Amino acid sequence: MVVIGASAREVAALIPPGIRVVTNQEYEQGMGSSLRAGLDALSGADRLDEESVDAALVMLVDLPGVGPDVIARIIAGAGPPDVARSALLRAGYAGAPGHPVLLGRAHWGGVRAQAAGDRGARDYLSSRPVDQVECGDIGSGIDVDRPDQLGRAGLG
Repeated sequence: MVVIGASAREVAALIPPGIRVVTNQEYEQGMGSSLRAGLDALSGADRLDEESVDAALVMLVDLPGVGPDVIARIIAGAGPPDVARSALLRAGYAGAPGHPVLLGRAHWGGVRAQAAGDRGARDYLSSRPVDQVECGDIGSGIDVDRPDQLGRAGLG
């Protein structure tokens, strides 16, 4: 599933078939509203069997150095479904916390309640023990907001 907001029509046209698209009508409020929209969509009883999703992996779009290997490592770190439901994991790069972040279903309500503006799950995560999974050997958590920053991420 992908949550889109600004330029939704143009962005939706770039998403491969088979990916569920959720449009965040409140995207101007910041990434917190996108996180809430995604968790709400996953929680919707009319859309998914409540037992079918144990955790959500939250990935930002501006991290070109985070690939499938990083995502797979974070998912593997969550463990079996009964453990994943209460998991809080995040990628680390050379010991610094980064993305993606895995939120076990037991945390969704608390994350939704605190996600605001451009803070997403930051406040929730800072008040709880989070298992950091080192991924610096297979990726880079460098945030790229402008084309001139691609060189810093090793992509320009």
